[in-house]
Amino acid sequence: MRLLALATAGLMATAASAETTITLYTSQAPEQAQETVDAFEAAHPDIKVEWTRNGTSALMNVLRAEIEAGQVQPDVLLVADVINLGELKAGGHLLPYTDAPVAAYDATMYDPDMTFFGTKAITTGIAWNTEIAEPVETWADLLKEENRGQIAVPSPLYSGAALCHLHTLIDAPGIGWAFYEGLNDLDIVPEGGNGPATKAVASGMAKYAILVDANALRAKADGSPIDYIVPKDGVSVITEPVAILSTTDQPEAAKTFVDFLLSEEGQELVAKQGNLPILPGVAGPKGFPDLASMTLLPLNADEAVRTDAAVRAKFAEIFGL
Repeated sequence: MRLLALATAGLMATAASAETTITLYTSQAPEQAQETVDAFEAAHPDIKVEWTRNGTSALMNVLRAEIEAGQVQPDVLLVADVINLGELKAGGHLLPYTDAPVAAYDATMYDPDMTFFGTKAITTGIAWNTEIAEPVETWADLLKEENRGQIAVPSPLYSGAALCHLHTLIDAPGIGWAFYEGLNDLDIVPEGGNGPATKAVASGMAKYAILVDANALRAKADGSPIDYIVPKDGVSVITEPVAILSTTDQPEAAKTFVDFLLSEEGQELVAKQGNLPILPGVAGPKGFPDLASMTLLPLNADEAVRTDAAVRAKFAEIFGL
């Protein structure tokens, strides 16, 4: 019996030592982050994922401090936008994954140097409360006196999606900085992320919100008086890219996590969570607009990285932040 107990203990120790742990920093909503981790661990029970969630800009502030201190904690990032990942790439902080399974993907959905990879398509358009507002057709249609103080706007100083949206719109012909100056003239104060903006427009505290598609359409499906507008002059799009930190001591496990997100199973999870998958052949959620039907405004990620500090400063100046 003693020999059996010792053998069993030895097997348990071997199993425990075989388990690999990676750390994930993500800007996914908490419930989605948990779903993603649960699905991955179910598919790969030998790899455990410890995760931390916050807005992209907040996570980046933490990560910059960790880099400065030489104590980088995450192995993998799954955050909203390519701008911050472009900054990390430029600084040599991302690990190239040249064999990532992207053969079926559109090349615009991942970094040509294979350091980060889009996992979904998230557009930012206009949400409106169907009980107290009227639908609009363009971004400029929001800039009316009757909407003073009635537009919920996530802050690009907090939200990665809002940061990409800012960089995209200021370079869009006919929109530009004038749009944000117009919001300021209407006493609009950008703050927080897409979650609070969703609650504001769904509850009627705001008539409109500049919002990512999934938040608006999930709220609509749950019965809130809210709908989503794709402006005729275009929407910004982010791909919630995943990347591996160059400092990871678990590169193979980190690559396995990337593989999962890009797999058919991972892309089906994207649709189940209420976002548009980008792997051809995987259907999107019911009620979502087709990507092919929208005007997708381009974002020059390299230019955005170069100008980001100046753009953030000008945004803060406009709104007195």
